[in-house]
Order: sequence, then structure tokens, then C-alpha cells
Amino acid sequence: MSTDRYTSPLSERYASREMQYIFSQDMKFRTWRKLWIALAETEKELGLHITQEQIDEMKAHAEDINYDVAKAREKEVRHDVMSHVYAYGVQCPKAKGIIHLGATSCYVGDNTDIIIMVEALKLVQKKLVNVVAELSRFADKYKDQPTLAFTHFQPAQPTTVGKRATLWCQEFLMDLEDLEYVLGTIKLLGSKGTTGTQASFLELFDGDQETIDKIDPMIAQKMGFKACYPVSGQTYSRKVDTRVANILAGIAASAHKMSNDIRLLQHLKEVEEPFEKSQIGSSAMAYKRNPMRSERIASLSRYVMIDALNPAITSATQWFERTLDDSANKRLSIPEGFLAIDGILDLCLNVVDGLVVYPKVIEKHMMAELPFMATENIMMDAVKAGGDRQELHERIRELSMEAGKTVKVEGKDNNLLELIAADPAFNLTLEELQKTMDPKKYVGRAKEQTESFVAKVVTPVLDAHKEMLGMHAEINV
Repeated sequence: MSTDRYTSPLSERYASREMQYIFSQDMKFRTWRKLWIALAETEKELGLHITQEQIDEMKAHAEDINYDVAKAREKEVRHDVMSHVYAYGVQCPKAKGIIHLGATSCYVGDNTDIIIMVEALKLVQKKLVNVVAELSRFADKYKDQPTLAFTHFQPAQPTTVGKRATLWCQEFLMDLEDLEYVLGTIKLLGSKGTTGTQASFLELFDGDQETIDKIDPMIAQKMGFKACYPVSGQTYSRKVDTRVANILAGIAASAHKMSNDIRLLQHLKEVEEPFEKSQIGSSAMAYKRNPMRSERIASLSRYVMIDALNPAITSATQWFERTLDDSANKRLSIPEGFLAIDGILDLCLNVVDGLVVYPKVIEKHMMAELPFMATENIMMDAVKAGGDRQELHERIRELSMEAGKTVKVEGKDNNLLELIAADPAFNLTLEELQKTMDPKKYVGRAKEQTESFVAKVVTPVLDAHKEMLGMHAEINV
């Protein structure tokens, strides 16, 4: 670790080694060499004078990149691609004359960017599936644990702890659907030349249109893709980067919403994120257990959501077939968006896997509010006992206001049931009223909805991705 210069917290604190490798120099330049081999093989197969000996020589040095030679050359020529063409040629003297033949810089640069984004999306997909799995387990475990629901963060009709978790889970499933759509439709640039017209190949292949049409499909197949984009300028459309960044922003929004809910629940002491035995919550207040991981999820998520603006603006401002004002921006916005979402998903996995639920606190909060929520049922029982519905409605309204004053102004317990029992209009005893205070009577179909969601929606997704399951996140701080 360097202590005398800036280092990114995304690599030092948040992102996994796996995601960091995907955006590493080794991954980038090894992919360049694979692309040069694919191009040379394609050109040989289509009739250009390229020997197997030349291709074998290129393959022999596909992994052992001579960075020192490339770096020294770039100081002279100020061009990263031509520096690496030169360095590859130093290692492959027999093949140096045919490396990068007919291609422009974007052949290696843009195709590599696509390949790297695809690999990064696959890692995000894997982690997202595991977050969904953990949330579904949590939801199923607490599917019939009644809890206060909130609208406007005011107590509302009860739900269950598990049902609330299905709301988080559903949003991550939406993100997974979006990710898999983009992942299934992303294509390579191929090799289309300086303005996308393949003019250099027209020259190389003596104007043979039929042969030139085979170049992109053959390169795509060799690189593990189904196809290349049918038309382009010099670069692939920067709309591709926008689509990818929007996927990351969507995941970030889902994670942020969940983390906010957990932070609020931890304030209520109903649900708590994992807290290590030796963890310090506050430098000043030793008793504190702050929701630090959920706060970090929210913090990184805001970064990813804002980061999505970069590719969108870059896409919108490209001029004609190519400008270079995308390059510096892409080097930052795409890798950092992925590194941040990687850290977010690791945190989500860690938090959900270790969530602690406190049923007694949940029940205490529930019972403090339940008399208000039970008033409709109480009114119906009173009507059955001979009361007038309209008169009873007004009495309950008045008594509820009085009980609310007792709670808010005097700081005492909710005494609504006692007030109703003392009112002859209701003709109900306190014992009869207390029998209505079973929270499970007021959660509607929360349990059944959770069971149905897990069985019919989540389980088929997890079955389809079972080879991805079993991840456990390690977080650095």
C-alpha cells in the first residue's frame, strides 16, 4: 500500500479482489493480445498470407506482457495501443509485421471494454443472486412475525417482518431481470476501421465484400460472443456504457432503500445489522451500536447513482463517428461504478446474512399501537352486541383522541381499551377487548403473500442460478 500518494478507497477498502482483477492492467492487456490473435487467425482463415508459425508465436506470448518495453515506447510515441503493438512485436519478431493488421486502436480498446464489462456484469449477477437468496431465507424465516408497518413513517396496519423483506427482495429481482437483459444483448464492436466503414479490409481483401462480411462474426465467435454490433463509427455506441451504468444505478437504488429501512429499524431497536464482538460504534459513546454497514451501503449507492450520469452525458455529446472526450471519463466512471457496486453487494450480503431480529421489542411497539388499529374490529363487535354503528364510530374517534393525548402529552401507556370498556355504549368488558389484541389477526395475508412470493417467484430464479449460490462476503472494514 502506498502511503505517499492518493489510493482509491474503492480498491483499498470496498471492492473485492475478484472485481479489481477484472479492471486490472493484466486483464486489459492480455485481452488486447487475445484480440490480436483472433484478428490474425481470422485473416489467415479468410486467405491473407499469415502463417501458423506467426500465430503460434503470438499465442506463446499472450500472457507474458513486457510492460517495461511498452512503457518506454509510450514515452516516445505517446500512443498506448501502438506502444503495445511494438512491445508484442519485440517478443514476436516473426509475427510483428501482421499484428494489428487492418485494425484501428478501438479494435482492441473498445472490444476489450465490452469484454471487461461483460465479465464484471457476470460477477455482479452472481452476487445479486446471492443477495436475493439471503433475503428470501430471511423473509421465509420471519414470514409470520407480526410487526408495525409504516406509511409516512407513522404506525399503520401491521405487516410481518418477512413480508417487509420481500419488498426489498422484489426490487433486487427487478435489477437482476434488467441486468440479464442487457447481458444477453450486449455485442462486440468487431473490426470496422477508423470510421466504421471497414475501408482497410476492402483494401486488404481486394474488394471482396462477401469475405469482409465474415470478419466480424468470426472474431465474435473466437472471443465468445454471439455477434458484433451491425454498424458503428470508430467506436461502439456509448449508449452501451449508459445501459450498463443504469443497471448499476438500479442496484444501488435498491440497496439504498433496503439500507435506509434497516437503519430506521435499528433506531427502533427492532432489527439490527451484525455487530462484531470487538467492534467500536463511537469513539466518544462506548455504548453505541451504529448501523455503520448500512450507512456505507447508502453512501456508496449515492455515488453509483450519480456516476450513471457520466456515461449518459458522454453518449449524448459524442460527435459524428468519433471524438476522444469519452476516454478519460470512461477510465473513471465505468471501473469505479463496478468497483463500488461490488462493495455494495458484498455489504448487502454481509448485512442480510447477519440481521438480528428482536421480537420482544417488536411486540412492545405493536401492542402500544394495536388498540388504535383494532378499533374497526371492536366497533363491529359492539354493533353485534346491539350498538349503533354511527354513534360508536363517533365515540371511538373521541376516545382515540383522548388516548392519544394520554400517550403523547402525559407520556403514559395507551389506555384506549380501558376507556372503551368504561363506556356503556360499547357493552364490552376489558377482558373481551383484550382478546382482540392478537397481532396476527391484523396482518392480513402477509404470511401467505410471503410464502407465495418465495415459492413462486424467488425459488425458480434461484433454481435457474443454482451454480452461483453459496457466496459469503468478506468485508475489509
